Amino acid sequence: MELPRRQDQGLPERKGQKRKLEEETKEEPEISFPPSGDTRHALLCEVTAQVNVLNSTFSWREADRAAAKRATHVLAELAKNEEVVNVIVEGGAVPALVKHLLAPSSCEGDPTPKPFEHEVEKGSAFALGLLAIKPEHQQLIVDSGALSHLVALLRRHKDGSSSRAVISVIRRAADAITNLAHENSIIKTRVRMEGGIPPLVELLEFTDTKVQRAAAGALRTLAFKNDENKNQIVECNALPTLILMLRSEDAAIHYEAVGVIGNLVHSSPNIKREVLAAGALQPVISLLSSCCSESQREAALLLGQFAATDSDCKVHIVQRGAVGPLIEMLKSPDVQLREMSAFALGRLAQDTHNQAGIAHNGGLVPLLKLLDSKNGSLQHNAAFALYGLADNEDNVSDFIRVGGVQKLQDGEFIVQATKDCVAKTLKRLEEKIHGRVLNHLLYLMRISEKPVQRRVALALAHLCSPEDQRTIFIENNGLELLLGLLGSASPKQQFDGAVALYKLANKAMTLSPIDAAPPSPTPQVYLGEQYVNNATLSDVTFLVEGRRFYAHRICLLASSDAFRAMFDGGYREKDARDIEIPNIRWEVFELMMRHSYLIQRIIPEIRNYFARALTKPNQHNLRQ
Repeated sequence: MELPRRQDQGLPERKGQKRKLEEETKEEPEISFPPSGDTRHALLCEVTAQVNVLNSTFSWREADRAAAKRATHVLAELAKNEEVVNVIVEGGAVPALVKHLLAPSSCEGDPTPKPFEHEVEKGSAFALGLLAIKPEHQQLIVDSGALSHLVALLRRHKDGSSSRAVISVIRRAADAITNLAHENSIIKTRVRMEGGIPPLVELLEFTDTKVQRAAAGALRTLAFKNDENKNQIVECNALPTLILMLRSEDAAIHYEAVGVIGNLVHSSPNIKREVLAAGALQPVISLLSSCCSESQREAALLLGQFAATDSDCKVHIVQRGAVGPLIEMLKSPDVQLREMSAFALGRLAQDTHNQAGIAHNGGLVPLLKLLDSKNGSLQHNAAFALYGLADNEDNVSDFIRVGGVQKLQDGEFIVQATKDCVAKTLKRLEEKIHGRVLNHLLYLMRISEKPVQRRVALALAHLCSPEDQRTIFIENNGLELLLGLLGSASPKQQFDGAVALYKLANKAMTLSPIDAAPPSPTPQVYLGEQYVNNATLSDVTFLVEGRRFYAHRICLLASSDAFRAMFDGGYREKDARDIEIPNIRWEVFELMMRHSYLIQRIIPEIRNYFARALTKPNQHNLRQ
């Protein structure tokens, strides 16, 4: 991706710009003038004065060169404050600076040393690069003829000189091209038309690492969303050098290199194949462990691009060791790093064996934690990766064991696409609750620690088929686990248990008459859900958390022996109109009562469990 322009937007600033300012101007503080009133007038006068100097000193005279160098320096210092850039442009600085990108004419073969050789051109390129930070000035600078001069500066070393001044002017020219072309497709094309790409590719092999970085930064910008530029960069044989740069121990070098390759590969399957054939895969995987978080992020993004459509590449990426570092990146405090690693894992998780490997290596829990993120893009990438992992039967038990189903059900998802993805993930899990997966879950429900047993029971209440309810909840004591949640001190566990029982009741009523138990000889009363908490014909009221719940004895008496014991047995409130129910939340009680009105149609064992759940919280307080 192209480097963003502003640091204060919460994104990384364009690499190199701030660093370069600090390197060469440590002794002078940044100037900050609000462009209004007397200050603006004074600033404009200063700019005009420096422009006049530049316009009158285009010669090799030492005094002229010194004055021109000083003028470019002053304008560059002013341009570091973006608030005054418009005033600098208004003062006519652009044509004057462009003029000084060229060296003055001299007699051919003149052996006289040239004062401040390359220095004025360097200062002009630097100042123009700063002015190009504002998009509205990019075209003005190009229309003034800057591009051809900047491209010529890229070749200054061709005369055999490798002085510090030559190195600096080449670097400043590359930086200026980067800023001029930033997010400007017209200027990107103009750079190619002016012949700027071949010298930039050559500079990737320059002896000075700062020049290498500047050249790579320019190529990165030029390659972004410009197919013709991408093709020319590849045709100039940039890939072998870029791949060597990926292996550099200098983080700034390998960061720029992976950025160029990422932009070349984006939406270009042919170039992606060339990049892989050139040997990029292993060095990119190695960058996942870079000391530079930005390089890690770019490497993860690039691996996701490699894996997007190529099934073989998905497998190769995992075989070569990418999964462990990507999972570690999921735990990073850097939001963008977490997002890119989730993106890469989501693409890798489209392969069956990768799905099992990612879960086995510990990817499941950190991905589930990312669902709590308030960043919509991060949340969606995590959800997509989990959708992939849920496709493998070997992961289903782990998904449920760590509470993944509850996490998916309880999550607050920001965008609709994430909500849809989560719904599809739950559906995937539901479709796999049979055969060996169900047997494993029943095994966990028998032998695991209580928290895991409860998670399994809760998940199965939502995901199992109605035909398996008796096996899970009667024969393997799943209902006992759910009822235990109702007595929990945690309101969340109470609510989860009640919702699970509610879900079970709904599923149980879908059983066909053949599957259901024989009719009970006890007379049945079915009032229907419309009578839940309805004062019509109500003859008993429950008080829960200070709120009244209207009920009907005839329905409750018919529902089970437990309610008959409450109203006909040895309880002091058997004739009371108002019965207080302590130690249970209103929401939980309402869910349970709602289905006491429906459980007449449920198989007897489950019906009795529901009734016991309703009466259990109060029995110790109601006995005489």
